[in-house]
Amino acid sequence: MLVLTLVAPVLGTNCYVVAPDGGRECVVIDPGIGVEEQLEKTFAEHSLEPAAVLVTHGHLDHTYALSELCRRRELPVHLHQDDAYRLSDPLGSLGPQLAQQFAQFVEGWTPPPDVRPFEGAETELDLTGVVLRALHAPGHTEGSTLYHLPADGVVFTGDVLFAGTVGRTDLPGGDDALMRATLTRLASGDGLPGPTAVRPGHGPASTLDRERASNPYLRGL
Repeated sequence: MLVLTLVAPVLGTNCYVVAPDGGRECVVIDPGIGVEEQLEKTFAEHSLEPAAVLVTHGHLDHTYALSELCRRRELPVHLHQDDAYRLSDPLGSLGPQLAQQFAQFVEGWTPPPDVRPFEGAETELDLTGVVLRALHAPGHTEGSTLYHLPADGVVFTGDVLFAGTVGRTDLPGGDDALMRATLTRLASGDGLPGPTAVRPGHGPASTLDRERASNPYLRGL
């Protein structure tokens, strides 16, 4: 499996492009603010055509480029039902302080027309040969989701788990108790083997073994 990382120039959000080996179609995960040009260059360089977009959660720094991507192409957008409302109100769902900071970015924003929410604790998605487990992982937001590529030993964690830390819970929709339950599942296994590579929403990659051993928010859970 081809997994490419693009870092958005605003807030350093990690955007991922995932494609089967030798495949032409790809999946984009979390297209953030200002990443559109990088995406187009990546598609051209690797002879890829995006076929779907996955969103780990509905915060604007993980969804902003959906507007432009879906204007250029008819792409379905997949995310958990509990965060789907954020695509219609990207500022209002951030809270007043962050809404003011992000206001400059929403001029011209249009919600993607083809949104395909999924529900439940676990959903299997087969997108152009990219087969993932979507694991509901609330806490940072109501619909935060981990996307696990079992065949390749990779999990995309969004703003749930980072190298050495975890996502905040003080924004609208955040919940300390739900985050603790999510992290407890991550610490104990939840079908995710220790060698699994962690590809977070911001910052460097890690592994679950490393985070379980050294991340202060996972140790002891």
